[in-house]
Amino acid sequence: MKTVALIPARSGSKGVPGKNIKNLSGKPLITWSIEQAMASRNIDRVFVSTDCEEIAKIARDSGAEIPFLRPKGLASDDATTESAMLHFLDHLQSKNTTPSKIVLLQCTSPIRHADTLDRAIDYFNEKKFDSLLSVCNFHGFLWKDIINPKAGYDFKNRPRRQDIKEKSYLETGSFYITDSQLFLKEKNRLIGKIGMFVTSEEESYEIDTEIDFSVCEGIMNNLIK
Repeated sequence: MKTVALIPARSGSKGVPGKNIKNLSGKPLITWSIEQAMASRNIDRVFVSTDCEEIAKIARDSGAEIPFLRPKGLASDDATTESAMLHFLDHLQSKNTTPSKIVLLQCTSPIRHADTLDRAIDYFNEKKFDSLLSVCNFHGFLWKDIINPKAGYDFKNRPRRQDIKEKSYLETGSFYITDSQLFLKEKNRLIGKIGMFVTSEEESYEIDTEIDFSVCEGIMNNLIK
């Protein structure tokens, strides 16, 4: 088993209850990521890690494998995604089926073009990265510290966006690719030689609120058309 996709989907969601299975453009939210992973020529198997029977059933119906229900302690608000990844890889190791790469997909980022995952995995392999994250171009003017505001640019000589020479990239959270053996050692999704894969602006949207749902649904509906 060379490359597997893992989609973590816990039941608890305070911003949007039932977010991971809420209908988006005619399908449960999680189904979009499952189908995208299954359509990839570079992904051998697609798994979902969840603590919820309802999510598990929808994921199975969408074609994903659900080898276990994640323990509640690994699905709390404080639990990290890395803990779910480690639990998943430990399970595969117990079955003597450790993959070479794990593609972590966040189902809250449902917008991915048909070839995005394959191009990202090809790029990962070509450049011999140890890990990779999805990013998009970022042209904003950043400030920090609400008490003592500090600008991340020279506001006295404000540049035009198109004149900014040093490019910045925003981590989208849509997907990560990690060498499994290195992950088991370091327990972090970003390790070793890190690569960035630039996606389109529409692929950068993630869903945390009801407004996000409306925005993503509008984009999805246009792409479907």
